[in-house]
Amino acid sequence: MILIELVVAGVLAFQAADGGRPAVRLVSPATVGPTTQFAPHEGLTQIRWDEARGHLGENVVVVGRVIQARRNSGGVALYFDVPRSRSLQLYIRKDDLAKFNPGPEAAYPGRWVAAAGLIDEFRGTPQIAVHAPDQLRVMADEPQAVATSRPAVKRETIRVGSFNTLNLFDIYDDPYTADETTPPKPRSELEHLAATIRKLDADVLALVEVENRPVLERFVRTFLVDMGYDDVILFEGNDGRGIDCAVLSRLPVGPVSSYRHVRFPLPGGGKTRFRRDLLRVRIEPEGAAAFDMFVVHLKSKRGETGDSSAIRMAEAREVRAVCDDVLKGDSSARFVVCGDFNDTWESEALRTIRGTGAGELKSFFNEIPEPGRITYNRDPHRSMIDFVLCSPGMAASYVPGSFRLTDGSIETTGSDHNPVVAEFGTGVGVTSRPAR
Repeated sequence: MILIELVVAGVLAFQAADGGRPAVRLVSPATVGPTTQFAPHEGLTQIRWDEARGHLGENVVVVGRVIQARRNSGGVALYFDVPRSRSLQLYIRKDDLAKFNPGPEAAYPGRWVAAAGLIDEFRGTPQIAVHAPDQLRVMADEPQAVATSRPAVKRETIRVGSFNTLNLFDIYDDPYTADETTPPKPRSELEHLAATIRKLDADVLALVEVENRPVLERFVRTFLVDMGYDDVILFEGNDGRGIDCAVLSRLPVGPVSSYRHVRFPLPGGGKTRFRRDLLRVRIEPEGAAAFDMFVVHLKSKRGETGDSSAIRMAEAREVRAVCDDVLKGDSSARFVVCGDFNDTWESEALRTIRGTGAGELKSFFNEIPEPGRITYNRDPHRSMIDFVLCSPGMAASYVPGSFRLTDGSIETTGSDHNPVVAEFGTGVGVTSRPAR
């Protein structure tokens, strides 16, 4: 049975977990301010109060019935069990008590609450420090058990997609990157982004321009919790602003690797690294042939100079070298190279990555009429720079007619890039159309 969020009259709902006690999922607040990315309770792992010790160091939502409040010189502690049990306490420091009206001793004992925060440990007892009332939500009654499951997706094909999310940044300053130069992604764009990803319905989705894994995980748990993306893969790359390559997968994931530390030659001499990363994720579908997804985000043309072009070409040559190495070991290897290439199909960079001869990478975007081949959707540079490239072994299982892109804009899809998807059979042998 798979856990999903449930909306039950605006309160909590229990949901049975496989073979065990019910697990709690929390309904998010109905309204969130326009400048707020996530409400305090949104997108966090939700547990019962007696599971707190197993989640030390995690930001979670804890649900339970407060049975007691105790005041001391430092503030007020709320307990779900007798204090000596050392199970969990919520602690409101005296400097924060004025924010609570009525006071916590009157408001919470005897009530079911959901508390959001970081579980740390104080003198051997798990504790959540509560600094403001919005960390605590009072429920009308004890949550009810609800047995439900998300229907399994049954396909004879695997849908692979690629999407530039346009600066999926959080509200927190990372002192080690220049993330302060990019504002947090507004909630309206998050909602449009999620709606677009839902329509894509990709089994495996490559993403670029994601600041970090926590914000991506919270985005998924808030807006896409029922999509089955149990694996959220992201390594911190080399970008100065902090944007990274990532993968969402509802298929089993095998080994994952990053090429962010690899140094390779520049065309004019010297060496460089991927400005973001080349991320490699092994996808291992049950009962189907495994394949690799490579995610790229090549150096952009913004303020193009000779150095920028040289870096992009160096990256393109290294991507091709990695592909050649894979094909040298297995000429029938199944893999895709996805992402934002920041260059067009006939550019030197794309020709380099595609290669020639028996190892040429294929794409099927020619199924889209030429006027519609747009993935960067902002004037005056509307063009196709996002691709799903396939190894010969992967191209052999391409499902004819499945390539598509979703036209949009920041206002409608949450990004200045249009996502692309393509479908593949579960193994080699599906007849494909001629590839461009």
